[in-house]
Amino acid sequence: MELEIKEIKNTAVITVKGNMHADNAFELDKTLEEQIRLGKNRIILNLSELQYISSAGLGFVMKATKKLMAKNGKISIVGLHGVVEEVFKITGFYSIFSVFDTEEEALEQL
Repeated sequence: MELEIKEIKNTAVITVKGNMHADNAFELDKTLEEQIRLGKNRIILNLSELQYISSAGLGFVMKATKKLMAKNGKISIVGLHGVVEEVFKITGFYSIFSVFDTEEEALEQL
């Protein structure tokens, strides 16, 4: 798994590439925690290049979401497709998050 972080309009945009499984999902947790610690209360997770996400990955996304909600922040999801989209739908995560096709659409709604 590879993570790329950029900032657009005071929003952290984290692009996740590859496969997120139990052995590497902690990297996303560490990155999300760092962005929250830096005061980012708006985070966009771009998953357009993510091929697989495990329950550990989903758990870390939910953990960060709860922390941000306590600070009136939010995580938006961009680029769901294939197996990752199915996992978000089956687990009910699709209804928890604001889901957008592009980063631009997500930024307009923040």
